[in-house]
Amino acid sequence: MQTVDPKIEIVIPNWNGSEMLQHCLQSLSLQTFQNFSITVVDNGSTDDTEEVLLRDYPLVRLIKYSYNTGFSVAVNTGIEKSRAELVLLLNNDMEIAENCLEELSLAAEKYEEYDFFSLKMLSFHNRHIIDGAGDAVLRGGVGYRLGTLECDAEKYSHDREVFGACAGAALYRKRFFQETGLFDADFFAYLEDVDLNIRARRLGMRCMYLSQAVVYHIGSATSGSKINPLTVRLSTRNNLNVLIKNYPARYFVRFGPAILVYQLMWFVFCCKKSMVFAWGKGVWESIQNSPVFLAKRKSLLGAVDKKAHDALAQQIKDAERLAVESIISRRSQDGKGCLMLQLYCKLFF
Repeated sequence: MQTVDPKIEIVIPNWNGSEMLQHCLQSLSLQTFQNFSITVVDNGSTDDTEEVLLRDYPLVRLIKYSYNTGFSVAVNTGIEKSRAELVLLLNNDMEIAENCLEELSLAAEKYEEYDFFSLKMLSFHNRHIIDGAGDAVLRGGVGYRLGTLECDAEKYSHDREVFGACAGAALYRKRFFQETGLFDADFFAYLEDVDLNIRARRLGMRCMYLSQAVVYHIGSATSGSKINPLTVRLSTRNNLNVLIKNYPARYFVRFGPAILVYQLMWFVFCCKKSMVFAWGKGVWESIQNSPVFLAKRKSLLGAVDKKAHDALAQQIKDAERLAVESIISRRSQDGKGCLMLQLYCKLFF
């Protein structure tokens, strides 16, 4: 799991996930491709993570924090310490198919014009169900993993360009971060990869979905269930942070109706889940943090010309169309109606 001159550096953030981490590392030990190194960045775990790594995986580099720094700081630390030209970010709740790293190595050589890559994520518990096949983005300022909860099908068996990558399983060229900068630590967790994807696309960077590089994802294993006060608060806060930081004024005019529709639907969803307090707390935190993100916005967008803004706006719109089509496909597969989504498409595309 360690080589002198690794081609791929694997960075795994961890917080009290010893059991999952062991399963992840075991799957990495079985890889057909062996020219890689592993760095685990531990966010102040109180379980037996350190003991297990020292005893069973002594070649894994361990970087320890005394407290939970959040996803962004953890992976940024691993990226900065990386010695390889390719950096693979993995959540600790992943099992990696035996040929995955080999496929990544080959793809990096095959697609030299691409700057980052999205892996094929399948459900850990139901392995014919897609967990994510490349990331899209909604005009409302959130990401969507294409294919989520759909049955694996022919359309997900071919490489294709996508808007961005889910940072839970994504490969980046080291130069990528030299140009875009690292993950924004002020996001702490959730939607930091949406922010990074938008920044990368604004700079003209491209992402390729790799259909043969497969991982199996448990999902929400660190934070608990997918819908809880923590995820709602952070998702609400960071959704608004993405908009404030990355959208020039013209986007709020151009995307205004779509943004309002998304915000309304998210609020209704939070009400149904009895998460109004967490939603309100996320809104309030975003308001409190707005001076920080307005300053970042000024720095990011100050030198961007109208042509670049227009190009990104079209990419975001096209990505959302793919996301909506994926949602319709999933709902149709489950025998659910899609009238409101179809109406949305007619009104906004």
